Amino acid sequence: MEIVKIPRMDKMEYDRLIEEGYICRIAFQGEKYPYIAPFMYVFDGRFLYFLSTKYGKKLEYFRKSPYAAVEIEKYTHDLSEYTFVSMQGYLEEVEDSIEKKLIRQEFVNLIRDRHLSTNILAALGHSPQDPPESIATEDRSLVWKLVGVKDMVALKNL
Repeated sequence: MEIVKIPRMDKMEYDRLIEEGYICRIAFQGEKYPYIAPFMYVFDGRFLYFLSTKYGKKLEYFRKSPYAAVEIEKYTHDLSEYTFVSMQGYLEEVEDSIEKKLIRQEFVNLIRDRHLSTNILAALGHSPQDPPESIATEDRSLVWKLVGVKDMVALKNL
């Protein structure tokens, strides 16, 4: 019996998957086991950006080692169609105030354009009662960028 391999996606396909999505999982190097957390992201066509609260395990693990794996997936309810991309690289904290403001505004645009619930603001260090614009005007979270991607696996079932 022959094993059937899942086909790889080409660059255009995995870029589209990344562009269409906004939720991913990041695996950090934990103490003994990897630590995985969900994150919202924005993609500028070159880099993935994330907002991180200024507390929690993810911050502790990021400070110890910025190396991480990021996974983005899309699938139908019955799993008849699925795609995913997994990237290994490292997270870099964005320090430039102009770049941070631009990225924060992209998160505001994402929430507005995709009609996301303001409940998501709690995961970004804000109250759900805050206007989404507070993400861009206040410094309650860190901005991270995925850089140095060394390994990428992008697969699909179709």
